Amino acid sequence: HFYKRFSDRMLAKCLLGNWKTSMKLPVMGTVRLMSADRPTGPTIFDKILDGSIPAQFIHQDDKCVAFNDVAPQAPVHFLVIPRKRIPMIEEAEDQDSELLGHLLVTAKAVAKEQGLDKGYRVVINNGVEGCQSVYHLHVHVLGGRQLSWPPG
Repeated sequence: HFYKRFSDRMLAKCLLGNWKTSMKLPVMGTVRLMSADRPTGPTIFDKILDGSIPAQFIHQDDKCVAFNDVAPQAPVHFLVIPRKRIPMIEEAEDQDSELLGHLLVTAKAVAKEQGLDKGYRVVINNGVEGCQSVYHLHVHVLGGRQLSWPPG
């Protein structure tokens, strides 16, 4: 099954910004992998939140946690994830507005703690073309070097 064979590799490459659209993968499999057939059940972030996958939090409160990315794309690269599972930003509802604001304020506070006083980038990947591979909303914060534009 295509998903099982390529999901870990695609997850790592897409999540960490190394996904190349020119990779020689079966087109139908790629479309299926990155389509609405997104995985069901607990995500890697659900498992981090429930403790079944260990992570060292650099911030935690009653609404969210932050931890360093396992394969950073900048000298400082951390994720902020809500404890409430919202699969993707386009599925956020009006009642999530306070939580969404809290994620950004937390990103700002942790960026300051991490010494990112010269600037940083905040990224939320959404959907297929946004290269979202974990369907639990998460905010990437990258900094510690001059970032290029445009991204990806």
